[in-house]
Amino acid sequence: MTIGFNTIPGPGTLRKPGVYSEIDNSQAVRGPQSVTYRRLLIGQKLAAGSALANTLVRVTSPTQADTLFGAGSMLSGMVRAAMAIDTYTELLVLPIIDNVAGVAATGTIVITGPATASGTLELMIAGRRVSVGVLSGDAATAIGTAVAAAITAATDMPVTATAAAGTVTLTCRHKGEAGNSLNARVNYFTGQVLPAGVGVTFTAFTNGAGNPVLTTALAAIGDEWLHTWAVPYSDAASLAAIKTELSSRFAWGREIEAHAFTAVRGTQGTISAIGDSHNSQHLVIMMANDEPMPAYEKAAETMAIAAYYAAIDPARPIQNLAYAWCLPPAAGNRLTNEERNIMLFDGIATSKVAADGTMHVERLITTYKTNSAGGSDTSYLDSETMFTLMFIRHDWRDYILRKYPRHKLANDGTRYGVGQPVVTPVVMKAEAISKFREWERLGLVENMADFKANLISERSESDPNRLDVLLPPDLVNQLRLVANKIQFRL
Repeated sequence: MTIGFNTIPGPGTLRKPGVYSEIDNSQAVRGPQSVTYRRLLIGQKLAAGSALANTLVRVTSPTQADTLFGAGSMLSGMVRAAMAIDTYTELLVLPIIDNVAGVAATGTIVITGPATASGTLELMIAGRRVSVGVLSGDAATAIGTAVAAAITAATDMPVTATAAAGTVTLTCRHKGEAGNSLNARVNYFTGQVLPAGVGVTFTAFTNGAGNPVLTTALAAIGDEWLHTWAVPYSDAASLAAIKTELSSRFAWGREIEAHAFTAVRGTQGTISAIGDSHNSQHLVIMMANDEPMPAYEKAAETMAIAAYYAAIDPARPIQNLAYAWCLPPAAGNRLTNEERNIMLFDGIATSKVAADGTMHVERLITTYKTNSAGGSDTSYLDSETMFTLMFIRHDWRDYILRKYPRHKLANDGTRYGVGQPVVTPVVMKAEAISKFREWERLGLVENMADFKANLISERSESDPNRLDVLLPPDLVNQLRLVANKIQFRL
């Protein structure tokens, strides 16, 4: 008998007459299998939220997020940002609590008056629009009280507000540095004007300190494979913990890789300095510039954009894609083309503003810039490279595990019977070439001749049960630049 059965006993074992059939699904699945992305948000919850800290929870709506993490919480805002892009892809959230030793960021709105005409005071607090009616003759104190009341009435507001003598003090609901990325402004939209006689000045959110320690939270993820993460922190300690965990997940022993996204608010110089301090192919730091929404919400929405479009095609450029939740900086505060180009060399991903005023992803680079020896290295520059490698790695792995789950290993040229569950190095080499053609048809790789020339499949000299395979795919690249020389004639 040459057919290798998996479960039906061999000759000499059965004497009872009958027709016996086993079902074998090893050949049932054909072609590359798409990656079903699982998204993760890490952030802080309020005490009012019902979710247990350091425990993964699946979220399906912003309303549910308000219940689980508290209305106005960091995570409630991050869920809204992520779901503005995609409500279908699984979203898991890891809530953590404030560092008890932390300090909440504060900012102020100073109002002067009295109003000499009636009108509407149009404020934007953390990207949330707050409209306050003002009557002619209203004093600064009365306007300040009304402003504080309006902010308090907004259930999704990430700050609390108190008023005294025309000064409104805003306090982040959470302790930690992330609160420093909150923003307050007036007359963001074209056509909005202050009521006559009323003046408004702001002091930026500052003094937020003491982010939560992530050790327990990261351990709580265990070996759950969550492909894209959004994290609200950009301090060195938090990102060091994130990078260490991501490097572990990328290694051969785990192969549950993930790509993490955060965002940083500030000037070109301050943002670039943070980018220069990191060197990880698993981390994307998106510029947040002077934008209305908190930086952590931009991190969540950037992650959602990347996850949504990488699942469709991991190699296609994740660029020129619009944000639906996060608003762009005011026209006078947008970074120039030159500044954004500098940031792209500093390991900072960039966004841009289209002619219609919407904000778009410009280029999602990672923070990877140099190899372990300190040499300049662009091999992991773009997120698309990481997403493509993730796809290829797992498509190949899953294919082998499906087709050859219990096979024997023999040398090339062995004359085993047809139907025997035996694999040889040349058979595996043929499988790799066939799989490359599938990836080629999907537009993930190129240069078949080079792949064949450098492909190696060989039996280990020291372990007869081991087959070593070198796969050298040439990944397809992204169209980023078109340089033209227009040499005209008269």
